[in-house]
Amino acid sequence: MTGYYDIVLGLIPVALLGITAALTFVGVSLTAAVPLGAVVAMGIIGHAMFVNTPADTTDEARSARPPINAD
Repeated sequence: MTGYYDIVLGLIPVALLGITAALTFVGVSLTAAVPLGAVVAMGIIGHAMFVNTPADTTDEARSARPPINAD
């Protein structure tokens, strides 16, 4: 089963190479197309690192309080 980070790892080269190729095909110079593709790839990496963080949420969900109705 592919997870979010598997998709991110696949999208990084697709964004870099695909956007660069598409912009070059449209007529943008290669010197301008490569940085634009890299900016999109950096945006994908930034989203994966800072917006959808790879933190384990199960540790944060536990509370320090004891259960109320414990016997």
